[in-house]
Amino acid sequence: MADHKNNTSYFVHESAYIDDNVTIGEGSKIWHFCHLMPGCKLGKNCNLGQNVFIGKDISLGNNVKIQNNVSVYQGVIIEDNVFLGPSMVFTNVINPRSEVNRRGQYEKTTVSQGATIGANATIVCGVHIGQHAFIGAGTVVTKDIKDYELVVGNPAKRIGWMSAHGESLEFVDGKATCLLSGDKYILENDQVSKI
Repeated sequence: MADHKNNTSYFVHESAYIDDNVTIGEGSKIWHFCHLMPGCKLGKNCNLGQNVFIGKDISLGNNVKIQNNVSVYQGVIIEDNVFLGPSMVFTNVINPRSEVNRRGQYEKTTVSQGATIGANATIVCGVHIGQHAFIGAGTVVTKDIKDYELVVGNPAKRIGWMSAHGESLEFVDGKATCLLSGDKYILENDQVSKI
């Protein structure tokens, strides 16, 4: 096992357990009681809160923030600048049974760049969460979520659109401006894109 605790380009708390062949990007922080399985790759400036589990061969993008008590299982893809709220849940098998071994049948779940998943949300495997999508706290996601889509509830339902800066977008004649950044967006064919 590599000596990650004495590397000065990133921080690993003494209670964290890092398996072999794990790559940790510069500036990343791994806090109390985390477990990183073999073959994990963390990008630069990631922050893993207390009691985070990262499954075998999982790659996290750069600047990923994972809050306390989150497990990222095999089959989940996390791109750059993703935020995973406290105690949110991923699944990786659509029909688990204790007596049936489904290893190797993991469904692919993608969390695209800049997406936010709120506290205690559940992401049922096999979905694609679009760029800068915003999943509200406690939401249960059972189908794909579009770029910039704001969803809440069980099952997830769209209640609006969010800018890349996390501000609600109000569209007039198919156009909106983020009040925080000034960025402009267009809504065409039920899809938002940044101009």
